[in-house]
Amino acid sequence: MIYFLSDAHLGSLAIERGWAHQKKLIDMLEMMSEDAVSIYMLGDMFDFWMEYFVHDKAKRQYSPFFKELRKLHKKGIHVHYLTGNHDLWTFGGLEQIAKVEVQYEPCTIVRYGKTLFLAHGDGLLPENWEELYPPKVRSKIRSFMRLRKIFRNPFLQFLYRCLPPEVGNKFGYNWAKKSRLKEIENPCPYKGEDKEELVLYAKEQEKLHNHRDYYIFGHRHIDLDLQIKKDSRMVILGDCFQQWTYAKLDKHGNLTVHTFEGKEEESDHAQ
Repeated sequence: MIYFLSDAHLGSLAIERGWAHQKKLIDMLEMMSEDAVSIYMLGDMFDFWMEYFVHDKAKRQYSPFFKELRKLHKKGIHVHYLTGNHDLWTFGGLEQIAKVEVQYEPCTIVRYGKTLFLAHGDGLLPENWEELYPPKVRSKIRSFMRLRKIFRNPFLQFLYRCLPPEVGNKFGYNWAKKSRLKEIENPCPYKGEDKEELVLYAKEQEKLHNHRDYYIFGHRHIDLDLQIKKDSRMVILGDCFQQWTYAKLDKHGNLTVHTFEGKEEESDHAQ
């Protein structure tokens, strides 16, 4: 089996009982390890991830997660990590600590006779997006794209890495917390087939003859499984902190979406 998951947002200040959240994610990976050949994480597994030029002791909170990823590596299970918009600031450290293969851009893979397009999903828009949306929506998209450009600027990344970790983390985690609380309190539901950016992007790719059997995305925190053509489907994975949804591809090339229920947690667990 090949598994796909995204958007755990580990370390989020908006998620209560962070230890339980991390434990459930580890349980999920242990379940997958029973028959997994590969596992693809499609971004935002951390609510904020920055690799500084000096040691960051705050990364210790993820030690159980890293330990599980190293166990998967030892078992011969390849873990691929596509960066999202909360965790793109990795510069080799994540690969070293967790023994994962980091990819910074969307990719197309062929597995079990099927072609799959994999991406976190942020910044993917149809070429004519400005014609499709009203002014208010266009303004929001432009603001996000400007912010995305700032986040990806090499010089600004260098400056941020120079900060003391306690300073950089305080700003980063609090910034991310606002986003997470906004989503929890006022979630953005599925916009419909004619307005959802990732649906329109996938359909455009098919029109351009960039055919894939499956398009798999994270980012949007909605659970969507949509047939966009007779021979092409797209899946948005939901998340791994509220919905706990994931997808798997079997050896016959069949893609299915599932929900992980997890194990019962002890109410009086002590850190």
